Amino acid sequence: MSWIVEPPVMLAFAGAGLALNLTPGADMMYTLAQGLRSGRGAAMAANAGIAAGGLVQTLIAALGLGALVAAHPLAFDIIRWGGVAYLLVLAVQALRSGPVSARTVAVQPVWRVFLNAMLVNLLNPKVILFILALLPQFIDPARPVLPQFMVLGLVFATGGFIVNGVVGLFAGSIGQRLARSAALGRWLGRASAAIFAGLALRLALMQRG
Repeated sequence: MSWIVEPPVMLAFAGAGLALNLTPGADMMYTLAQGLRSGRGAAMAANAGIAAGGLVQTLIAALGLGALVAAHPLAFDIIRWGGVAYLLVLAVQALRSGPVSARTVAVQPVWRVFLNAMLVNLLNPKVILFILALLPQFIDPARPVLPQFMVLGLVFATGGFIVNGVVGLFAGSIGQRLARSAALGRWLGRASAAIFAGLALRLALMQRG
């Protein structure tokens, strides 16, 4: 039987990927913010959007377009500042929408949350640089490269989906309970806006290396 990725390589990659998935990062914080702000449904929609964005970036890297981002600072900066602007828009929207209440939790359509999360992931050029740094270590150049990239990308995205999903569901449950209090509802709105703004700042200060 011919494997796209040999089982020993797959196990080694899955272990390394899970360790990275468990490290708090932008994807986890974004899912957390959506859970606090809009409940468990929005958290899982954001989680799915991030996973989908990661798969798209894996495909881009496998097709060689990621090398363009890695080699040209201007392309990197255009994508990065686009991401900063989009995250700041989300932060402003979170502030302008007012306090979170039990009646307003999860009013945002899940498809919009999904697309927002996917766009946030795609506008983070560090993701594709990370993919270019990690996945080739587990690629056998004697085999077709694209299928190996996509299988490994799917494994990594699945691990992230599980880990971030647990965080999002927990945040959604906590957010729905806190939203019953008017004072805590105001805190939830400001907290989600602060997370989006913090992610924008993190992306703005990001270096290519």
